[in-house]
Amino acid sequence: MAAKKNTKQQTDLARRAAQGNRRAQQAVNEIADPVIEFQTSRFCKRFCRENMHLYRCSLKQPIGSARADAALCEWGNASYAWMVDDLCKPARLQKYEGRNQASLFDYLYSIANSLPFYERWKDWRFGRRLQVPMYIRELGEHSAAVFYAMRGAQPIAQIAQTVGLSPAETETLASEIVLQLTRRHKLYLLDPPREVSLSLVGAGGDEESMHQRDIPVDDTAVETEEQRDQLRRAWSKLDATEQFVLEAMIIEEQDADDVLKALQALDVSIKPGVAAAQTNRQQLYYFKRKALSRLGLGLKQQ
Repeated sequence: MAAKKNTKQQTDLARRAAQGNRRAQQAVNEIADPVIEFQTSRFCKRFCRENMHLYRCSLKQPIGSARADAALCEWGNASYAWMVDDLCKPARLQKYEGRNQASLFDYLYSIANSLPFYERWKDWRFGRRLQVPMYIRELGEHSAAVFYAMRGAQPIAQIAQTVGLSPAETETLASEIVLQLTRRHKLYLLDPPREVSLSLVGAGGDEESMHQRDIPVDDTAVETEEQRDQLRRAWSKLDATEQFVLEAMIIEEQDADDVLKALQALDVSIKPGVAAAQTNRQQLYYFKRKALSRLGLGLKQQ
């Protein structure tokens, strides 16, 4: 495989691709393909929502229950193309140096599995073209990530786990962000982004009605909001690994083997004394049951 070549050959390959050599670019794209295909499927499934019932999926492993004559959903193809542009652009390839014997595949894999990459994809996917103001960035290295998470209405505990700060530090940073925005009368920048369906563009509907369909409705019943708040608080009490397993297996309905592969790739063990590479399906299902039990206990204590 190309990913197994020595780093000197791959460094030269990356340089030639960055300089516009078509054969080199094709070789780099082939190296990046499995990473991009995996992340495209993962991200698309996470945010597919009603699209799976309205449009035919364009992923290599399609999902959904749309009719055979339904229009094709272009989010899968568009996401793949966006990831190719992001991972294989000249500026990115020029930075690859093969440090610590990392192959080009390792380099691209680490970028594709990073939080900044995920945030850039969401910026593109949901039209979040807003740039983080400089006065927010100057608050610290984690301020931009916290700013975007606040726009996504994430709870402080979840933001803290994502950026690697303590809840108290995250709360302080979030308060400072609100203070800076309030002083400048720009608190509206924390309003969540509006989602527009790519599949509806050019489908014959008028633009005004299309945007009206994307306006959120804030008339949710009080009881429903209280239940959601309870669930968020209980969820925040789980550790990052428990959240990952429950999200993957229950929310995203991923197969246990895929979850095991992801845990192995991240070298995350779910059982003391058992390496990630040695974890089996039975242990994973037991871990999931324990996490669900902890989640249920957290709800009862509300």
